Amino acid sequence: MSGTGSPGAGGGPATGPASGRPGTRPPTVVVVGGGMAGLVAARTLTQRGIPVTVLEKGSRFGGSVDSRELGGFRLDSGAESFSTRSATVPGLAADLGLGNLLVIPEAAGAWVQLPGKDLQRSAQPLPSSGVLGIPADPTDAGTAMAIGRAGVLRASLDRVLPIGALATRPGVSLGELVRARMGEDVLDRLVAPVAGGVFSADPDTLDVDAVAPGLRAAMARLGSLGAAAGSLRAAAPAGSAVGGLRGGMAQLRDALVDELTAAGVDLRRGETVRGIHRSGDTWLVSTEHSTLERRLPARAVLVATEGPVAVDLLTRVLPQLAAERPPPVSGVALVTLVVTAPGLDASPRGTGVLVARGVQGVSAKALTHSTAKWAWLRKQAGAGVHVLRLSYGRVGDTAGGAGPSTANDALFGAAVADASALLGVRIDAADVLDWDVVRWAGALPHAAVGHRDRVARIRAAAAAAGPLEISGAWLAGTGLVAVIDDARTRATALADTLDVER
Repeated sequence: MSGTGSPGAGGGPATGPASGRPGTRPPTVVVVGGGMAGLVAARTLTQRGIPVTVLEKGSRFGGSVDSRELGGFRLDSGAESFSTRSATVPGLAADLGLGNLLVIPEAAGAWVQLPGKDLQRSAQPLPSSGVLGIPADPTDAGTAMAIGRAGVLRASLDRVLPIGALATRPGVSLGELVRARMGEDVLDRLVAPVAGGVFSADPDTLDVDAVAPGLRAAMARLGSLGAAAGSLRAAAPAGSAVGGLRGGMAQLRDALVDELTAAGVDLRRGETVRGIHRSGDTWLVSTEHSTLERRLPARAVLVATEGPVAVDLLTRVLPQLAAERPPPVSGVALVTLVVTAPGLDASPRGTGVLVARGVQGVSAKALTHSTAKWAWLRKQAGAGVHVLRLSYGRVGDTAGGAGPSTANDALFGAAVADASALLGVRIDAADVLDWDVVRWAGALPHAAVGHRDRVARIRAAAAAAGPLEISGAWLAGTGLVAVIDDARTRATALADTLDVER
């Protein structure tokens, strides 16, 4: 979802002007990729007085932060919220003049759909006392209802089991940690649905230190995983664990683009990067726009693309990166339904439903009841009209279920059936006022076990190549907070390097 193409023979002679566009000075920094990481990096560099050119392959900027018109509403077609664990996104929104649009979702919270013959009886509110589905207190009523008496007894052993090497041993997955401390019921019925909804991944593939920074250290300090989860939740700012913008998160992208344009940043869409190489003290970025090839000189380069693209572009300069090329990650299909369904006015499943593995008859991994989650959207829609968003695709899904490669009409049918099953309110195709499918290929890179060591190797290789930085969700982690923080850090480091070289 960043903005480059796969590299070609970028080292050959360029047929376009050596400086890119006639009459323009060579850019000091070329940012490859116009997603949120690229835009935030460009903003950081511009604030340091450094000229920047941003190259985006696609027709739009913002990556997974985007919107479209559907059923008379402007709806987010990618990210629709952000974590409030830090002031990163609210601070950026305020800087961009959007501070008055910050909102938190309704307090009803999400539900989890567990396996069972009767889907209505096996759906229940998701406990919200911990993090990533890990309960702070496995004996509380909500958790006990989800994991059962035997699950509570097993999870309660967490309070007395010795901490051991799990607190410090490298290469521990989220699944391994939860299984060892609290057992399979907590893992399968609470943590796995959350991990599937947030990361489209199995907990056993997720590096716990990357997806829950500080959790193991808190566990070692406090003596149990539950206490650690509770402390991380308590340390978050007051209010909801997530926030949004009234009118949708795509406004953040729009405001960034407007500010960069006003600041004179050269924002180029439809510009595919074919190669990046070094000539003396200068970087040369080979691009293709329509049929015109160009070679842009730069003092520094910041690559903010998807992982495979970044590695393929840089292996000519950094051959050692070939070993760090990340594997393909899950694509996601988002099906949005605008429906007439007065039975949903009561928000029967809170703000949405996360689906555990093994639920028969449901293909979606999650459903967001957008008009129940966001008061501003509910007010726009009015009584009886609802916006539902269902997501399809996660690592390990069976070929038989609906997924990102399923045809639109089939996904529509699955979404209508899944929405009825998950919400407990009958919805027919005739009730749908409008709908669409948005697909994100490789949308959710996740931090596999060993992620931090891999990132350290990549950062070290880039640092040895000259003024070069690499950013993006494949290194920073999933979510706007991680992406924005990392982009700022990488851009600041690049600006510091350029200041030293002046």
